[in-house]
Amino acid sequence: MAVTGFWDVCRKADILDIAERVVAGERIDERAALRLFDCPDTAAVGALADLISRRKNGLRASYLVNRYLNYSNICLLSCRFCAFYRRAGQPGAFLYSVEELTEQAYRSWNRGAVEVHCVGGLHPKLPFSYYRDLIAAIKERCPGMMVKAFTAVEIRHMADRIVHRSIQEVLEELAESGLDSLTGGGAEIFDAGVRDEICRGKETAEEWLEVHRTWHRMGKKSTATMLFGHVEKPAHRVDHLRRLRELQEETGGFCGFVPFAFEPANTKLSHIRRAGALDILRTIAVSRIYLDNFDHITSYWISSGLPLGQIALSFGADDLHGTIEEEKIFHMAGSNNPVSQKADDLAAAIRESGREPVARDTYYRVHPAVRPFRKAIGVGA
Repeated sequence: MAVTGFWDVCRKADILDIAERVVAGERIDERAALRLFDCPDTAAVGALADLISRRKNGLRASYLVNRYLNYSNICLLSCRFCAFYRRAGQPGAFLYSVEELTEQAYRSWNRGAVEVHCVGGLHPKLPFSYYRDLIAAIKERCPGMMVKAFTAVEIRHMADRIVHRSIQEVLEELAESGLDSLTGGGAEIFDAGVRDEICRGKETAEEWLEVHRTWHRMGKKSTATMLFGHVEKPAHRVDHLRRLRELQEETGGFCGFVPFAFEPANTKLSHIRRAGALDILRTIAVSRIYLDNFDHITSYWISSGLPLGQIALSFGADDLHGTIEEEKIFHMAGSNNPVSQKADDLAAAIRESGREPVARDTYYRVHPAVRPFRKAIGVGA
């Protein structure tokens, strides 16, 4: 968009003052973020977000060759937004052994995956050794593969219910076993009232943030997420972004932010209408504008679908996430999007959007080692 056209668009959308501050490198506050959510001209908000994305990352957009592993869906909680969890013995409940998961990781590593992403339910009987052994086994069998695993509530479950030790002690043992990164899952929406309605009994916002703060103070990295499009309001989204920005200001430990839309179909909140395309794009754009101390914003194609994920690259996102191979959580909730993507398809989607595709690792670093594996991954097959 031409410079004069950009300013005209912002003026007509009544966000010129916000655009002027952002272009000048100034931080916007929560009131301005709410105005952006309320702005009816999503394209104008997107143009401003795109400007910031280009400043931070140029025309590069990344993707990841990875594999999702869910070790179990047996869980003590009964979150209303979740279609993944089961009780032990209930139809559909599963638990994989360390050996089974390691073999799945190995097959993906052998095809070129550079990361395994592993989360599960709060299993009432798994010993702490299971989690340590799982990480260690994958690291031994798959040299160089990065392990990104466990949500903050899983860490608290290990610490509070399994070993009765501090969060830091648990994280230190997992790090010694080879854990490279925590996942951002479980953040949902931080507001206490919203959490009480959709995930009563789950960790509080403060508890989620404390797990990541502790991990970051150990010199480690993690991602942050936000689940939107359920019972929350725009003010709750802004409050969520504020708390993430504040922790990032304190620790600098988040390497990316992943907002994704709630999938209601098979949950206890199935009466809620799924977030529309414009809402998804606007949320990505506002996140990019507000989270000025985050380098990367991911468009999660499992949630949005790849075509909309591709469009999001012009609304502030600079990453399309990964190949994934087998996704369960969103698909058990009713997602109709594919369970995986080929690396070549992600690269093509990025290229078609006018960006330069780059393969990355868990920390969003360019990963040139992916290139020799392109044929093994099945690119173009």
